[in-house]
Amino acid sequence: MDILSLDALRRLYAQPQERAAKKEIAALDVHCRNFIALSPFLVLSSCDREHRTDASPRGGDPGFVKVTPAGNLLIPDAPGNNRLDSFENIVATGQVGLLFLIPGFDETLRVNGTAVLSTAAEEIAACTSERRTPKLVVRVCVTAAYLHCAKAFLRSRLWAESAKVDRTVLPTAGRMISDQTGIHVAPETREAMEKRYAPDL
Repeated sequence: MDILSLDALRRLYAQPQERAAKKEIAALDVHCRNFIALSPFLVLSSCDREHRTDASPRGGDPGFVKVTPAGNLLIPDAPGNNRLDSFENIVATGQVGLLFLIPGFDETLRVNGTAVLSTAAEEIAACTSERRTPKLVVRVCVTAAYLHCAKAFLRSRLWAESAKVDRTVLPTAGRMISDQTGIHVAPETREAMEKRYAPDL
């Protein structure tokens, strides 16, 4: 049976506890800012005008995402595959959702907002590091932020050493993409891949 109405959905679940219902805030407070300052990784979700969704990982040194005095977020661009899925979606709709992670933390920070792509000199300068100067930054005007509980990470044991999967269980990403696209390239070792990626990290 498909659930096709909010009433049908709510009949399956109890109402959230008061603290869970009220934990969403409309701007970044000191706890959110401290979390972002420690985070080296986020997932950026977006959608196009046809509501087709996308989720893209973004990473850097802890605190690579900057918080402006006005409480906006600046996410620097970094070299990638040039598909520009997220950027095209931001141009189309400007709607984004972010999930910030800190290694070893079971809690995450969720942030929603409206986004624009910016090449403003002061915003580029704020995100410039010893590694690179970004071509652009994603400026996010925060509309909602809240901490997400640890249950998913505890269930998955994501950070547990004993839960790590040997990388050889699956083929290399290059091999899998070759199989999926029919475009075959010479096999590449992990060491060769890391050497090729090094200038862009």
